[in-house]
Amino acid sequence: MGKLTRPRYMDRTSTQTLQEGLKEYYASNPHLTPPETQPSEFAKILLAHDVGHVIYGCDTGMYDEAKILPLFWWTSECTFQRFREMRNTPAVDVMYDDMIKEKGVLWLYSEFIKVIPPLIPELISIWLKTRKRSKRVPFLEFEPLLDRTLLDIRQEFDLLQFIK
Repeated sequence: MGKLTRPRYMDRTSTQTLQEGLKEYYASNPHLTPPETQPSEFAKILLAHDVGHVIYGCDTGMYDEAKILPLFWWTSECTFQRFREMRNTPAVDVMYDDMIKEKGVLWLYSEFIKVIPPLIPELISIWLKTRKRSKRVPFLEFEPLLDRTLLDIRQEFDLLQFIK
């Protein structure tokens, strides 16, 4: 079997549009729940989360999943407070319940514990670089960004420093 290629949206200087990157993200991750199959309230949050994966150049492994939430909180309109409000909706529980049903609670927590030690220094660095941030990436209202290149979005919102 040939070597797996890294998706173009994960290239920090990708000139794909956000829409093209999102299409590639879903093609690269067929195991993901398509937002359009979910109740509308949850579908909007799920799609925004997936858009974030593309904008921040993150994959769906546990390391990037653990990294993306703080990135949202510290650089986007999805602040920790807003996240907590969204988290209190029954629709979001579907995501966590499905993950636990698919992999098991022991798997989920053991994978999370494995990624925390190497992730902590990166999170501290991100936090220090984002403390006085005023321009935030749109979260639920990302549609105006769909036709813009990822490089342009990442430059406008000063995100290149967080993408490997």
